[in-house]
Amino acid sequence: MGFRLPAIVKAKRSLIRSLSSSSQTADSKTSDIPKGYFAVYVGESQKKRFVIPISYLNEPLFLDLLSQVEEEFGYDHPMGGITIPCSENTFLDLISRLSV
Repeated sequence: MGFRLPAIVKAKRSLIRSLSSSSQTADSKTSDIPKGYFAVYVGESQKKRFVIPISYLNEPLFLDLLSQVEEEFGYDHPMGGITIPCSENTFLDLISRLSV
């Protein structure tokens, strides 16, 4: 599978990304999420936090990813957001394909 660099750059621009910090409290983590967005943590070993639009939950491609994550890992998310254990590039490629 090849990567479409312009699409990845566009996806990066459309996402609001911040690295998670273990020193933040749960309240400060949720207070920096704008209305209409939610946090997901992406990565296999080191997790990066992405704040993405809730409208992605209407996208079949994104819902398929969430179903795969649920089947393999369940929905126990100690970091406070949904954890998606795939590479950052794979996630950005998927997000760039969404029509939102």
